[in-house]
Amino acid sequence: MAPLILLVDDDPSITASLALLLKQAGYRSVSAASPAQALVWLAKEHCDLVLQDMNFSRQTTGEEGLELLRAIKAGHPQLPVILMTAWGSIELAVRGVKAGAADFVTKPWTNEQLVQAVKTTLSLATTQTGQSGVLTREELDRRWEFRNLIGRDPQLLRILEVAGRVSATDASVLITGESGTGKDEVAAAIVRNSQRRAGPFIRVNLGGIAAALFESEMFGHVKGAFTDAHQDRQGRFELAHGGTIFLDEIGDLGLSCQVKLLRVLQDRTFEVLGSSRTQVVDLRVISATNRNLPELVEKGEFREDLLYRLNLISLHLSPLRERREDVPLLAHHFAQQLGQVYRRGNLEVSEAALHWLQDLTWPGNIRQLRQVIERAVLMSSAGALQRADLELAMEMQPEERSRAQLPTPGTMTLDQMEERMIRQCLTHYGGNLTRVAEALGLSRAALYRRLEKYGIEL
Repeated sequence: MAPLILLVDDDPSITASLALLLKQAGYRSVSAASPAQALVWLAKEHCDLVLQDMNFSRQTTGEEGLELLRAIKAGHPQLPVILMTAWGSIELAVRGVKAGAADFVTKPWTNEQLVQAVKTTLSLATTQTGQSGVLTREELDRRWEFRNLIGRDPQLLRILEVAGRVSATDASVLITGESGTGKDEVAAAIVRNSQRRAGPFIRVNLGGIAAALFESEMFGHVKGAFTDAHQDRQGRFELAHGGTIFLDEIGDLGLSCQVKLLRVLQDRTFEVLGSSRTQVVDLRVISATNRNLPELVEKGEFREDLLYRLNLISLHLSPLRERREDVPLLAHHFAQQLGQVYRRGNLEVSEAALHWLQDLTWPGNIRQLRQVIERAVLMSSAGALQRADLELAMEMQPEERSRAQLPTPGTMTLDQMEERMIRQCLTHYGGNLTRVAEALGLSRAALYRRLEKYGIEL
């Protein structure tokens, strides 16, 4: 049976037009003219989604709408709610999202925009209801295509499961994590498993676009729009029509550009620079950043309304130092992959080399590991990469190596750092305690006490 949507608005012309639009899109609907009427209906009946206005009297503060939202979420926590509010009340919509709303639509809306919001919210609700715990790597690979995402770490598996489930929707996704953790690969995996996989996938590095060129790059321009506009040019959003746009380094976007981006993400409409004709674009938005956006919001450097428009679904990728068990899997994968690229056959990585790789902190994360493996493949002629090959490759990264000497603050205690350094020295000097003690600035007696303290067996 088609999903049932409860429409809550005191204007009968609005509920009538919404009911007709939703019927044409394949949904059923019922209407309530006030918050009290809506709550009475919900106490007796069931629906799949609530689409509610924020004002039901001469007051325009939106407090009535927020009270209704809180009451709905208190009695029906899993029931998704979409808010309808005027463009000038985006701040009110953000308060609603914080209170539990699934999404918000600004008035006046476009029919395509509203139907898409309803479709996405219902899809996400179905997805979240169907969650049954973390799947194994084998189960994930049977359900979805994640060939370029290597690892079995529980944190990674949770990310892959969420990514797989939301890939079937058009929900906007924000991917966060340090540089080199594979945010672009996760974005590509979501697209591969989505209904838009046959459409264009446009990647945009927002950190590399000057503010003065933002509109031209993103929305395009017509000939003569500015001095150097010698011909028409399509913008990134127009190129992504029917597919997906990946906004990388979203945290580096200036405030003036954030305003322009927010409008197109909200309404899916834009105007080409130099033209007065409004264009409608059909696309999915995936964004990524290595910066802490909530902190930037607190500092006034990132718009809160834009953050809530981007992160309907948030995925945070852990740094490689928190996924040490995945290092051997990644190393083997890169060795095999690069061995084929450079016609070296099926390259292996020795056990000693793998243990050495696991002990490193990898400030550059997966990207740095791949670079080290690639250098080792180019310099080694053996059938298996040895520790010496990788050490030599690492020495070609003096800046990264110096950064790797200390872990990121907050990730390790002093005892953990001491234990790891002792283990690294034991491996480096082949178990020679005299040289290990000298390297650490300890007496042999002090070294023995620490070996006993950390349960390190020789």
